[in-house]
Amino acid sequence: MGGLVEKQCRNALKALTKGDLTLAEKVATSDYKVNDLEVSINAKCTDLLALRQPAASDLRMIVGVIRMAADLERIGDEAEKIGRLAETIASGRDSVQFREDPKHLGKSAIDLLQGALDAFARLDVEAAIVAAAKDPDIDREFDSITRLSITHMMEQPASVKTLLRINWCARAFERIGDHAVNLCEEVVFLVKGSDVRHLSIKEIQDRYL
Repeated sequence: MGGLVEKQCRNALKALTKGDLTLAEKVATSDYKVNDLEVSINAKCTDLLALRQPAASDLRMIVGVIRMAADLERIGDEAEKIGRLAETIASGRDSVQFREDPKHLGKSAIDLLQGALDAFARLDVEAAIVAAAKDPDIDREFDSITRLSITHMMEQPASVKTLLRINWCARAFERIGDHAVNLCEEVVFLVKGSDVRHLSIKEIQDRYL
């Protein structure tokens, strides 16, 4: 599921920045695969809870996997949103000069997602925290893109609709980063047994690094 979601995000970014209508449509219409996987994972976890009555680390693993599947599904939703927006953006004659604005932000968010998935695969707390620590940079970059979009709107009022859609894509990538941080926090929960969802990155670093 994680691999599929990551691929969806990469395709969404490529569709947006390259103006690839075919790829954008593929991303926008493939989200059902992610949804089906979440349903399947939840069903398997529910069966394990009912039949095996797991305790301690096994129970943490099941609870953590259910929560991670929910975040991955939401990341898939954001990728679908970008795909649908990319279709509309690519159809506009004024899109070429703006559509690469979120490229670095999108790559940063996807790198954070990849780091979270790698940390989960290895159950590596340090790697999870290092990945999560990149999120403030993503937030700042989103703010920068928003300011840039506003500047473009003032200079080119005819392109306001396109620029709004570009900014919505940037917001979706920022949300992907937020959900990837949640995945990192679940890795800490799985390994350490501590719920760190409401701690700051610095507090988590001080406690576990």
